[in-house]
Amino acid sequence: MIGMEILQPLVALMAWTMVMWLWMYAARIPAMSRAKVDPDAMVRDPAASLDRVLPPQVQWKAQNYNHLHEAPTVFYAVGLLLAIIGQGDGMNALLAWIYVGLRVIHSLVQATANKVMVRFVLFALSSVVLAALILHAGMAVF
Repeated sequence: MIGMEILQPLVALMAWTMVMWLWMYAARIPAMSRAKVDPDAMVRDPAASLDRVLPPQVQWKAQNYNHLHEAPTVFYAVGLLLAIIGQGDGMNALLAWIYVGLRVIHSLVQATANKVMVRFVLFALSSVVLAALILHAGMAVF
């Protein structure tokens, strides 16, 4: 179907989000067990935070999982819009794949070494790509 190629990178980022979800729990559950965290006690204490209890390397995965529900929501919207109007092929599909690649690399950096400046550059680049997709969508609908 014309304009639907962009749906592939959308599904790829959704799948990557679930990979990060699995990685988060694979790291977090054993760490919570080792730290003897009582989840029920945590919800009753407004000052309680897993950031204070668990090692940073464990929390980095959870923080990245949360990040995959922020700016990528705009990516999903613009990708769907471009697919609906038949503009999801060619350059827009390529830009979408670049966006996904940058977000995956961002995830890997955050979940492992967590170098903030590297993450910032990756986030900024992905934001420029996202802005280009939004510009293309705007040019098509206005």
